[in-house]
Amino acid sequence: MPDDANRPRDPARGLELPWADGAFPPASLAARRHVWESLVGLALHEATHALASGDVPVGALVVGPDGRLLGVGRNRREETGDPTAHAEVLALRQAAATLGEWRLEGCTLVVTLEPCAMCAGALLLARVQRLVLGAWDPKAGATGSVWDLVRDQRAHHAVEVIGGVREYECGQLLRDFFGTRR
Repeated sequence: MPDDANRPRDPARGLELPWADGAFPPASLAARRHVWESLVGLALHEATHALASGDVPVGALVVGPDGRLLGVGRNRREETGDPTAHAEVLALRQAAATLGEWRLEGCTLVVTLEPCAMCAGALLLARVQRLVLGAWDPKAGATGSVWDLVRDQRAHHAVEVIGGVREYECGQLLRDFFGTRR
């Protein structure tokens, strides 16, 4: 019987993304911008799937320190009846399952709308390194708009925030959704 302790393990987990070749995120600003825009595009696509269940169209994903896609989520509160089924929480859960641990150190959370207080707390507790967001949320945002939980000096961990990536598109998806409900 082979000894599992001596067997080499494949550390690569998750889905390899085409633009994540080598260091993640890329060193140059132009390359980073391209990667952030591409990732927000994936999150926007995921957000559109929430429309089928009447959920607010927010999409999120988690990318590992090596640039691999580890988790994807969309709002599913209406679909599941779960008040915690926000896109960010679901993406963080899937990423933790992919890695087999709750610490998401070195990971990047990408989301189409600025996280609320619950989601900001979750990404802090998961020790996510970076947040890339599309539209700011002036009513309930907790990563720079209304509150700034992820950069509060009292927190044990700080998160780098990159905001306004494809902001108009992310905001338009939400404006269209709420426009049909008023």
